[in-house]
Amino acid sequence: MTTDAEIQSALPALGSGNVAVITGGASGIGLAAARRLAAMGLKIVLADIGGARLDEAAQSVATIAGDSAAVLAVATDVSKAEEVDRLTEKAFDAFGGVSLLMNNAGVGNNPGKPWENRDAWKRLLDINFWGVIHGVEAFVPRMLAAGKPGLIVNTGSKQGITTPPGNLAYNVSKSGVKSFTEGLAHALRNEPGANIAAHLLIPGFTFTGLTEGAPEKPAGAWTGEQVIDFMLAALVRGDFYILCPDNEATRPMDEKRMAWAIGDIIENRPALSRWHPDHKDAFAAFMEN
Repeated sequence: MTTDAEIQSALPALGSGNVAVITGGASGIGLAAARRLAAMGLKIVLADIGGARLDEAAQSVATIAGDSAAVLAVATDVSKAEEVDRLTEKAFDAFGGVSLLMNNAGVGNNPGKPWENRDAWKRLLDINFWGVIHGVEAFVPRMLAAGKPGLIVNTGSKQGITTPPGNLAYNVSKSGVKSFTEGLAHALRNEPGANIAAHLLIPGFTFTGLTEGAPEKPAGAWTGEQVIDFMLAALVRGDFYILCPDNEATRPMDEKRMAWAIGDIIENRPALSRWHPDHKDAFAAFMEN
């Protein structure tokens, strides 16, 4: 495992005393990130829906930090730009700057078919996709103005790449996060004087608050802590696409699934041919070779 010293030597943005803002920080991957970064000496701004869960998360992170003043909890609905703007003000007022922005907040409740439940579709997209945009709009101008090393990590999903049947709205939202983050990385590379890098976190099967119907971690899932350990090592390598395996899917398996998905366009196969009765056998053979 990459040591904290190696991480902080390679990534000045994660130096002790710097500030990390994490949305969706009260559970799952976000809380795992907050705990790990607090142990590395960073000050933490936890953003999530207000309530006991956020308060408990902040207290647990403060215990690790050894200083309650090093942790700020801000009740935030990322779907609302004005609340993310308020989060920005509170973070900068409290700590004077931000070096890591982790746009991680997300929901997975399935609103159903493409022609159903407009309000539920809109709510999911407002959180998963627009929440990321709101975070970038609110924080990046100030991070750029500071002129210091910075990192932006947006949490995507493999479902935003291979788009399996089951939760179309979630797939759409995470496909949007992928495209947005790719464009963000390009824009930052071409911004004069910018010293900020954007990265796309692509978790595998992870036991989080989104893991439905599972009171205990399934054997095939990673923990949030495993995802964050992998993420930090990938950031040290300079990876843009932080493609996490899990206890069921290896990197070679993921690569083949993604290659097949893009092959639908190249080979002019039906949409989602992996699940099409005329192509399922060909996909199985492709995975075996």
